[in-house]
Amino acid sequence: MSFTKVKFLDRLTVGVVLLLCGAGMALAEGEILFSNWAVSVAPGPGDGQLWVYSRGEVNQGVALLNLNLDASRKVKVGKPQVEPVDNEFSAVHYQTYADKLAERRRFPMESAGDLGVVLPMFGLDEEDHFLEPRGFFSLREAGTIPTPLDMPALVESIENPMDYAVSGFAYQPSKKTLYVARGRLGMVEYEISKGAGNPKIEGKLLEKKNHQWVKMPAAGTSDFSKYLDIFDLEQNPETGDLWIATAQGLWMQSATGDVVSASKALEKERVTGVWIGGKPLQVIVETSSLRKGVLTGALWRKILGTKDDFKKVVFLDSAGKIQKKDVYDNADYTVTGVAFMGDKAYVGVWVAGGSVSGYLLLDAKGVRTHGKRTESTDLWLNGFETGVTDRDAIITSITNFPLNAKTMGLAVATDGNGISVSADSGKTWTPVLNRARLGGNLGSVRMVPSVIVAGGESLVSYKVGKDSKITIEVFSYDMRRVRKIVSGAPRSADESRSTNAKEDFWDGMDDAGRPCTMGIYYVRVKDNHGHVGWGKVMSLGGGR
Repeated sequence: MSFTKVKFLDRLTVGVVLLLCGAGMALAEGEILFSNWAVSVAPGPGDGQLWVYSRGEVNQGVALLNLNLDASRKVKVGKPQVEPVDNEFSAVHYQTYADKLAERRRFPMESAGDLGVVLPMFGLDEEDHFLEPRGFFSLREAGTIPTPLDMPALVESIENPMDYAVSGFAYQPSKKTLYVARGRLGMVEYEISKGAGNPKIEGKLLEKKNHQWVKMPAAGTSDFSKYLDIFDLEQNPETGDLWIATAQGLWMQSATGDVVSASKALEKERVTGVWIGGKPLQVIVETSSLRKGVLTGALWRKILGTKDDFKKVVFLDSAGKIQKKDVYDNADYTVTGVAFMGDKAYVGVWVAGGSVSGYLLLDAKGVRTHGKRTESTDLWLNGFETGVTDRDAIITSITNFPLNAKTMGLAVATDGNGISVSADSGKTWTPVLNRARLGGNLGSVRMVPSVIVAGGESLVSYKVGKDSKITIEVFSYDMRRVRKIVSGAPRSADESRSTNAKEDFWDGMDDAGRPCTMGIYYVRVKDNHGHVGWGKVMSLGGGR
């Protein structure tokens, strides 16, 4: 595999592109993702195809999965096409999991015609953290192309580089133009009518006073207080209008280029996300602001074709009664994505600064409760407890995509449990993970991933030929036992894997809850029939 440096000059700046040549890096047998730490999912170019961006401790990349339904309507996975991403860049910034700002807690991923699928791109800052916005990735079937959008000189007046990070995309096929939301730096129009390799690039700022576009100055200084930060973009699939989520209101650009207010109710709101879809066509909007450390947010909706303005989404109990308390704001939710299925919307959410995540099921009347409650969920949040995943992991992204001509699928990405796919509107889910072919009766034990940091998770993968009671222990390089994971735990015989994903993993900690030091560790799996298997994992120590 080789890298070629390609220089290009555009209206913004001179940038450098690393063009990845070759067919891509082969994954190990049984692997279909670069890691089970999946970040984003998006519809692929054809039926049954799904883009998945995943990253591990040592590698990252995008897989184009080929999915289909068998005769019993179970989801099956064919051979994927994979494209690695250079580790000098990342599609996820360093502070994602701690950042409370809604626009920074999403992982936008957009199918964009000849550009393939696009994602944000971050480079390393002086402290080796991915906190330097560099533009976006264009990931195509022919290769992975980091596409820098280098900064004009006037960004020196912006103290925090993350204030101009890419946080949203919209692609207009008729104009072959990708619209890129860049926060303080407004919007970039990336036109490829003359081919993806010959783009026309123009930066624009939206005036706060009269809501007219002005061209981004190539040099000098600019008073950014005169312009609106742009956080997200979405195209109306029926009219081609471009919806623009800004720091002050929701705006709409018509085909003629005129910009008008899209909502009187939202004119003073900090609008951080906008999504359009469904039948009837609806617009879902997120508002979110952080003042003096306090997060205030809301979910809004409008049915297109009606005269009604946006209204806050209501939450309904099992009897259909509207809740008086603002559940969305009270829970500190931020939206991770929206999947539309007919008149329903599956709104992915993540609690700011926490590990609680899932999706809200929104129908014509409001968010419906699923009626189940445990210590780690509420009455409205669909997640681990309602069967979306087979392991309690953060749900980071959600999308809908055509499984075939008759079936619309749902997919969620998770931080540690691969992805989950549903072919029946969320009633049942099939986890899709890296699963190595394993020898029976503990003939082979595989740790996935094989490299972790303390606080991460490495799944202990094994198979038993008949129902057994399993004990799993971790030993240091000098064979000192540091951790007992399970003891005498019942596991069933299985054709592919007997692992219980909810319990059979090591987090890099010892029995006292302390991070183990950097080094190689051995994992022993024993059953009650005299079989013993060994696996190996490397811990990088420290913490996530």
